[in-house]
Parts: sequence; structure tokens; C-alpha cells
Amino acid sequence: MPTSFNQSVIEEFRANGGKVGGPFEGGDLLLLTTTGARSGKETTAPLGYVRHGDSLLVVGSNLGGPRHPAWYHNLLAHPVVRVEIGAESFEALAVPAEGARREELFAHVVGVSPGYGDYQARTSRVLPVVVLERAEPDGWEAPREVATLADKLLEIHTWLRSQLRHVGAEVDAHLAARAAHDGLGEPPPPGLGLQIRQRCLAFCQSLEFHHTSEDGHLFPGIAAHHPHLADTFARLADEHRAVAGIQAELVTLLAGIGAADPERFRAELTRMSTALNAHLDHEEESLRPILKEVPWPPNTQKS
Repeated sequence: MPTSFNQSVIEEFRANGGKVGGPFEGGDLLLLTTTGARSGKETTAPLGYVRHGDSLLVVGSNLGGPRHPAWYHNLLAHPVVRVEIGAESFEALAVPAEGARREELFAHVVGVSPGYGDYQARTSRVLPVVVLERAEPDGWEAPREVATLADKLLEIHTWLRSQLRHVGAEVDAHLAARAAHDGLGEPPPPGLGLQIRQRCLAFCQSLEFHHTSEDGHLFPGIAAHHPHLADTFARLADEHRAVAGIQAELVTLLAGIGAADPERFRAELTRMSTALNAHLDHEEESLRPILKEVPWPPNTQKS
């Protein structure tokens, strides 16, 4: 759809609590904001969606065109997206479905909205079906109240730990599927490769952003008022560089999951996860006493 048309739909959507007229009137519509795979800039697209249980499904139909839409390439590079639906806005993890899972979900989509079947018939490419999961995964519990910067730090760390746990759970599921098919002489059905990749990318990119913000803004700001803590921040900055190396190892490890020896793979993943969690623990121990007196969100009003 032309950019000018998209923009008019976006403006109408936001002005009317998610309701629009024209060709989308009465349909299920959301706004998906992705980060450009090459530009790094945020782009918003109005998309039809279909509910499947607690999940939201969007399809990279591109009206049956020969290429995947730009927003699909963006979410492969940056899995954490922003979803607006009605008057609500939230972060989500975008996970393309694979194999039998994709077939099942696409059949559900076509049952609700048959036009997607027509789009698939127009093109030889397989239309991607993307599951939008709220960024708060199962088992994630934010602090009851975020009133200080210490609370905010704990909230971020809790989310990061939950994503890391999900990577481990999905790896276990993938290796179990491999084991079940080994005796049959067949490859395991696809379905978790992209899911594991997206979860890992979300964790690594969020942790990198968190550390960049700390090194570039938080630590220098606190050190200016507490110069005696300079050594603490220097040690944490050194840890951040070490953690970046572990993140790179983690991405490489997960990329080779299809051919990896399961026991060695689990041992390596456990080693990396333990090191990453230990860093988060140490950072909390070092920073929370300092940050508990700093209000969040910050008071930006000038006296």
C-alpha cells in the first residue's frame, strides 16, 4: 500500500481508538511498528490480524505479490515490535511459524479470513504467518511497583531472565523432537528453529541496549555525583564487554542447533546462561543500593 495511504489509515486509527473506515471498515486491524533491518528506523504498518487463542496472527501476504513485505524482513532482524490494537499499545515478540505449525495457523487464518487463501494462490512464495506474543512471557512477573530506578533495573533484569529461560525451554523441546525422530531415520519436523532464533535475538538485542544505556548514560551520570563509585562502574563496564562475547557465542551456538550433539549443546547453553545470570545478579547487588533513592520515572520538571 502507498505510504501516504498507510499514513492516513494510521492517523485515523490513532484518532479513533483503532476504528477506521474505507476498505478496513469493520475489519480487525492493528498497527505494527518494526525497526528497519538496515536503516534502524521505526516504521509503522496497518495490518489485518486474526486471533488464535491468546495470540495475534499477521500474514506477510503483500496482497499476493512476489516478495515478502518490508515489515517481515524488519522483524526477522529485530524481533521485538510494538503492537497497537484498539486503544491499547504493547511490546511483542514476533515469531514466524514454521512447518506443520505454519500450515495449522494458516488454515485457521483462511478459515476466518478467506482472502488470504486467494493471496497465497497468486504467488509461489509461502506466505509467512507471524505470531505476535506479548513481550511478557509466561512466568514473567514485574515488580509490583516501579517507583525507583532500582525497581526499573529489577524489572528489566526480570524480563531478560525470563527470555533466557524461554530459550532454554525451547531448546529442550527442539532436542526432544530430534531424539523422537532419530529412531525413525527422519529429520525432526521444523517448528522451533525460527522461534529459538527470535527469542535469542530479542534477549541479546535487549541486553545490548540495556548495557549501552548504562555505559553511555547511567554510569557516567551517577559517577558525577558519586566519584568514589568509579571503580565499581569500571568493573561493570569490563563485565559488559565480557558479556558481549558470551552473547556472540550464544548466537553462534544456537545457529548450529540442527547438527549439534545434544549433550554438548546443553552443557554449553547451561554454561552461558549461568554466566549471564551471574552478571545480572552482580549488577543488581552493585547498583540497587545506589539506585533505590532515584525516583522512576525521572522528574523532568524544572524548579
